[in-house]
Amino acid sequence: MKKIFIFLFIIALIFPSCVLAKKSVDETDEINIMKNARSAILMEPSTGKIIYNKDANKPTSVASLTKMMGLIITFETIEKGALSYDEIITVSQNAKEMGGTQIYLDTGEKISVDDLLKGIVMASANDAMVALAERIAGTEEAFVNLMNKKVQEMGLKNTNFKNCTGFDEEGHFSTAYDMALVAAELLKHEDVLKYSNTYEDYIRQNTDNKTWIVNTNKLVRFYDYVDGLKTGYTDDAGSCIVATAKKDNLRLIAIGLGYSNKNTRNQETISLLDYGFNQYEASILYKKGDIIGHSKVEKAKEEINLVLSEDIIILNKRTEERESYYYEIEMDNINLPIKKGDKVATLNIKKGNEIVKKVTLVAEKDIDKQSFISMYFSNLKTILFG
Repeated sequence: MKKIFIFLFIIALIFPSCVLAKKSVDETDEINIMKNARSAILMEPSTGKIIYNKDANKPTSVASLTKMMGLIITFETIEKGALSYDEIITVSQNAKEMGGTQIYLDTGEKISVDDLLKGIVMASANDAMVALAERIAGTEEAFVNLMNKKVQEMGLKNTNFKNCTGFDEEGHFSTAYDMALVAAELLKHEDVLKYSNTYEDYIRQNTDNKTWIVNTNKLVRFYDYVDGLKTGYTDDAGSCIVATAKKDNLRLIAIGLGYSNKNTRNQETISLLDYGFNQYEASILYKKGDIIGHSKVEKAKEEINLVLSEDIIILNKRTEERESYYYEIEMDNINLPIKKGDKVATLNIKKGNEIVKKVTLVAEKDIDKQSFISMYFSNLKTILFG
């Protein structure tokens, strides 16, 4: 039998008013900030709140914004221990011949994963993306299959990839909304900001071919709060940007697709971010790593402390009355032993009977089964003392 101890938090007792939005695209483009964009969106990633929406579900070419999904696959591979930042990769002829934006890799060149990531995130290099794709999956085609598998896992409705670079190709498309969800997923891998927040750097250091690279996202330098994330351009896609910025506790993702030039794109994106920061503020109710509850599980050596896998953000619109939410914990069926970081429960954030957000709870540390002797004395104690 499994005993569960749950902390039930009534947010209204801590914050008399708060907003926690579902992921939706219900909001209309009431203020025409991104008037020169083909489509655009402004999202708060923790809650999925859409602050601004202009044709955000319209499928279109997205150029090198495609690489965000490739980066998700790459960081997941690193975090699983199947790839490391200092690993040296040998460049194939296929990677060298990618064309478009490059860091000019040469066939047989040996280069670190760290340098390739600089090339992808900062310089949007196609040859670097393909070199990593081939290392991770064997071929670009196999890597694209992994990208599309992730599309399905994430539930993206209007996205399909045909390549990992973002070249225009029949059947290769996404939307501003789907790209916002991809960006939010990528931001869960915090190392990406180490690259995207750097304006200029060098690759191939300590070699005869030391190369200076500059971030294609100029907002990193010219807008105080921007620390990423990706730009792109093709003939079909036009000039595109995913800009993410954090001011105090509030992070925003702004996306503009289909611009005719970079300057207009950057100016309107700055205006969109300003609009978001002026309209909203955020409070961190609980932080990633906080213990939110605990559970006794049959045959476990000790109680399992339930730890938040992400921050819980309360998003407040400055001009509106706010609503109240509360939490419930739903335990998984747990098989012992468990490892630190294993998913053990779900925190359901509710408004009335409606679940508006689910947050994964993980184990604080390794938990083993009780030994036979330990179980005997534990049962005896229960019999004798209740």
